[in-house]
Amino acid sequence: MAGVRFTNLTKVYPSSGKAAGVTAVKGICFDVREGEFMVLVGPSGCGKSTTLRMLAGLETITNGECYIGDRLVNDVPPKDRDIAMVFQNYALYPHMTVFDNMSFGLKLRKVSKEEIKARVHEAAAILGLEDLLDRRPKALSGGQRQRVAVGRAIVRKPKVFLFDEPLSNLDAKMRIQMRAEISRLRDKLDATMIYVTHDQVEAMTMGDRICVMNGGEIMQLDEPPRLYNQPQNKFVAGFVGSPPMNFFRGRVDFVGVDTQFVESVNGEDGFAIPLDDELADTVREYSGKPIVLGIRPENISPESGSDEIAIEAKINVCETTGSEMYLYLNTGLSEFVAKVPTENRFSHGETVRINLDLSRAHFFDPETGKVIVTKQT
Repeated sequence: MAGVRFTNLTKVYPSSGKAAGVTAVKGICFDVREGEFMVLVGPSGCGKSTTLRMLAGLETITNGECYIGDRLVNDVPPKDRDIAMVFQNYALYPHMTVFDNMSFGLKLRKVSKEEIKARVHEAAAILGLEDLLDRRPKALSGGQRQRVAVGRAIVRKPKVFLFDEPLSNLDAKMRIQMRAEISRLRDKLDATMIYVTHDQVEAMTMGDRICVMNGGEIMQLDEPPRLYNQPQNKFVAGFVGSPPMNFFRGRVDFVGVDTQFVESVNGEDGFAIPLDDELADTVREYSGKPIVLGIRPENISPESGSDEIAIEAKINVCETTGSEMYLYLNTGLSEFVAKVPTENRFSHGETVRINLDLSRAHFFDPETGKVIVTKQT
């Protein structure tokens, strides 16, 4: 087991023909602690898989340094980095049994037969593959094939495990099951793991810490609760959470001793809601200037508080998931989503009064995207 350190890590793909060069990773710096489950998450093209592949030695590093433990591995061949990688595609040998697939890498390293047998059976026991060792991949389900790919990594007993979107090819139910299995596996192996995914639900449920990336840069690296409750910028606030955070464009008006947020889009004003003294002091410098109010769907509810902080909105769509209902609403200037209990009764096209819980509000600078204030704890 070892930690990992990236220092000013950069990857530039040079221009080719008429295609311009692309900087996929832009000088990122962060550490992965020994025994930590680190998740890299972000939209397609954000640089997360490229970062993982540079660590694995499958992509050359343009600039910067990559360490596994105290060892600089920039120029170390992949086979000598003491890592094991699980890919999105299982890459199993179809003519080999499960046992042979899991043991193949050890055979290439001239490990003794006795040691190979012991390691394979140990990994099979962890993954529940004991009864499948004589089968070939075509006789396995997708989830079983993925477990074989994980088992092939386990038998190597590497310093670091790397997972590159390993659950993308599984159906929704199997993804949930495999998510739990990989989390349990981490506890059994006490290993350092780096996991790449575009699915923020996977990231939030599995990671000790999460590195949110966009455009080759780190947007925020933090523990899951802090990412959700205290996003450092508008991108993280909108990426983490399902449904994502709602954003209302507007401005802050100071009228006498009162302060209010006024929804404003393209010069047209909508609803106005008062701000308490604490919020007013924080956003005072934005008086008369554009600002963005962020509210999560679960902090929007059918009117139950003060009339002063209730707004009117039209219901475009109602979605019932069983225990919850999603209301897709429109103020006339902004579209947003509310998450409410199913005991509420609503219908399409209905105009309702909605309460915004400003005790859970976030404000963002519309130009930089950086958070101005968050009332989350």
